[in-house]
Amino acid sequence: MSTLPASAPDKNQLPVLQQIVSVMWPSFLTASLATIIFFTLFDPAELGMIGGFPDLTRMGGYTIGFFCFWLLTSISCALTCYFRRPMNRRTPDTHSNEA
Repeated sequence: MSTLPASAPDKNQLPVLQQIVSVMWPSFLTASLATIIFFTLFDPAELGMIGGFPDLTRMGGYTIGFFCFWLLTSISCALTCYFRRPMNRRTPDTHSNEA
């Protein structure tokens, strides 16, 4: 199952929408869990005060935190999909003149 864009009809090629969902859905779930764990330990209102945003509400802090975690985990998932693609193998040079 390849994640490369299809240049010719390929039976093993995933549709583009399925490729996007295969990155965004696991990253959404991971970001949700990370947000719950992180904000169980840290109060977003206090983090806003420390960060120089005294008017930041808790809901605003939760929202910003969630989207930051989602961005981070979606990049991680996308890189995983990118690096699992097969590489082009180099073939040994048979025309080299070694004496």
